[in-house]
This record gives sequence, C-alpha cells and structure tokens, in this order.
Amino acid sequence: MLAVMALWTVVSARAYSHPHLRDARMLTADLAVAFACLFATGLAAGPHYLTQAAPLSAYWFAGAVLAVGAIGGVRAAVLVAILYGAGDLALREFMGATVTGATLRGVVLLLLAGTAVGYMARVAHRAEERFARAVELEARTREREQIARSVHDSVLQVLSLVHRRGEEAGGEAAELGRMAGEQEVRLRSLISGTEAPVQDTPGTADLRDLLRSEESPLVSVSGPAEPVDLPDHSARELAAAVHAALENVARHCPESTRAWVLVEDEGTGVTVSVRDEGPGIPEGRLEEARNEGRLGMAQSVLGRVRDLGGSVDVVTGPEEGTEVEIHLPRP
Repeated sequence: MLAVMALWTVVSARAYSHPHLRDARMLTADLAVAFACLFATGLAAGPHYLTQAAPLSAYWFAGAVLAVGAIGGVRAAVLVAILYGAGDLALREFMGATVTGATLRGVVLLLLAGTAVGYMARVAHRAEERFARAVELEARTREREQIARSVHDSVLQVLSLVHRRGEEAGGEAAELGRMAGEQEVRLRSLISGTEAPVQDTPGTADLRDLLRSEESPLVSVSGPAEPVDLPDHSARELAAAVHAALENVARHCPESTRAWVLVEDEGTGVTVSVRDEGPGIPEGRLEEARNEGRLGMAQSVLGRVRDLGGSVDVVTGPEEGTEVEIHLPRP
C-alpha cells in the first residue's frame, strides 16, 4: 500500500500540474484511489491496530481533500471530509474496532484544511479575474490612445479646417463651420477622456415639447393631451434617438417619404414609434452597416436607448416601410 500511495502521489501531482486535467474526472479518480487505500486497511490489519493508530492512508487521504477544495471549492471539500468520516466509521464497523477520539479529530482536521484551501482558492481565483480585467482595461486604454492619435491626425484636422473655412466663407457655410467646430470640441473631449459623464438632473422635461421641433411637412408628431414628463436627461436622449431615426429616413429614403412619430404614455413607461412609408430595410442591412463602421442606428438609436435601460424593436420589410418602436420604462 505504501508503494501504491507513493506511485499515485507522483501520478496525481503531475496530472494536477496541467490545467486541462483539473476536472471532475481527475478528482473522481483521486478520490477512488484514496478510498480504496483507506478500505484496504481492513484486509491487512486487525481490530487492535485501529485502537493504536489511524489507518495507514489517513493522513495521506488529506491530499485528495485539499485537491477537491482547490478545484471544487469549500462545499465540495466539506462533503469529501464528511464522506471520509463515514468511511472510517464503516471500516471500524467492518473490522470490529472501537471508535476513538482520534477518528473525530481526523474528520475535524480534514474539515478545517479543506475549508481553508477551498476559501483561499476562491480568493485566488477572484484575484486572477480582477488581474485579467485590469490587463484588458490597460489594453483598451492603449487602443484608445492609438485611436485618439489617428483621430487627431485626420478627423480633428478636417473639422478644424471646415470650421475655419466656414467662418471665412460666411452664409450657410458659416453655420456648417459652427457645427464642425462644436463637433471638434466634443470629439477632443471624448478622446482625451475629459468629458464628464452625463447624469440625470433633478428636473423633468415634457417629451412632447422636445419632439415638436421634429414636425415638418413630411413628419407628423402625435402624442397624448397630457404632458409626458420624464427626467430631463432621459427625455433629451430619447428625443435625440427619435431625431436619429428620422435622419435615417431622410438619408436613406426618397425625398418625399413621409414619417410619423407617435408618443404613448403607458404610466409605467413611455413608447415612441417612428414609422415611415419608405422602401424598407433589406434583410441583413443593419448588420452590414455596423460591420462597415456606420453606427447611426446602432449607436444613435439603439445605444442611446440601451444606456437609458430601454429597448428598441425594428419592424421592416421590402416595400413595407420601417417602424422603430422605442420603449423606455420609468424609473
């Protein structure tokens, strides 16, 4: 039995050193050998032996308990320690040996050791996860810096040039230059990480008032007679999402395409539908646009509403128009 225990110690140690082998099958094999060595005492010793000392494999059995604690956690280690106690009692019953205080102490020691190792293994696992997240965050930060350099060398310079030339040209070009200047400032703040996060203000806003500015000969806005009050930031972000959806209609549909905006206050939430009579969105086009880097629908509509805790459903079909339904639950 000493030879078997020594051989299995070498085999199990080498197996546990490989991460892909630290699974339930290896633990089952380890426990099977450990219990077999424990019960082999009944074939090699008499009742008087157990009154003088613990079974030969008693302390060696702790290796299996520690392995279970490290891989399976505290509960698994406690279960194995209790099973060892039951096995030891069964062995003594089989051999006709008396139960001594050492039997109980052995189980208690295994419980303590398994619990300690299981707890420390969980702590180490969480620390490793945090370290992995920190490494991932550092990699994202480096990637953001690279993108910032690329944006600074291209997009920001173009916006700055449009801003200057627009102011010099005057007229409608001046308005275009002003807008380019505003976007330049926002983009610089974004890539430098200095833009403060937007938070809900204590005030509220009537969503109907924010959406009335979208009305035009081609766009109709309908809503309830009562105010549709939402937190100011939520209302403005929802209005911006509707504006982005209408911009998609103007950009991708024929010039005379009509659109309708319907606001519904459901008490527990607000639903805004944007429907047009355009040609519809071909199947797979939204995913294709996202892959091409065109994130109008993905970011301006879906992203805004998702950040607010809402949801967006897009219903479309060839020559059936498109309906974007935005649902925002109230806090």
